[in-house]
Amino acid sequence: MTASKLAVALSAMLLTAWLPAAATEAPQNFAVLDVPAAVPEISFADAAGQPKTLADYRGKVVLLNVWATWCAPCRKEMPTLDRLQAKLGGPDFEVVALSMDRKGPDAVKKFFAEIGIQHLALSIDTSAKAMFALGAVGLPMTLLIDRDGKEIGRLIGPAEWDAPEMIDFIRGRIAAK
Repeated sequence: MTASKLAVALSAMLLTAWLPAAATEAPQNFAVLDVPAAVPEISFADAAGQPKTLADYRGKVVLLNVWATWCAPCRKEMPTLDRLQAKLGGPDFEVVALSMDRKGPDAVKKFFAEIGIQHLALSIDTSAKAMFALGAVGLPMTLLIDRDGKEIGRLIGPAEWDAPEMIDFIRGRIAAK
């Protein structure tokens, strides 16, 4: 084997070893679309009551989690979403935890304080219109949205968002510019 062929083979081995296998494989129960799909326009409010839409996040990969404080599985997964935001959140990625609580932002603030949520911004839709527009059949429901605002895939039900295979999968989607 020539030196150049050896260098190419070694480079390929190192690249393959560096890329996590889970980055290309969807975690269990995560349904990835063959072709990214348009996401319906939804509106919600932030902690200060200011209007927001998903368009506010264009340019970032977004993990949109639709949940409520009264949903037991949602409550259980919320700390994992907070840890995911702490680990990956920044200019290229954002967890948007969209509450469907009709009692308003105070109920969500209280819940965040009770369980120690520190990294997630408060987002709320007291009308629950977003849930129906997105086709949620139950809570929690999570969509992974690309930088252009298109749905890459979704997971219905709770997940451990800070599990290594989930982090590797999301990192792979962030890297796919």
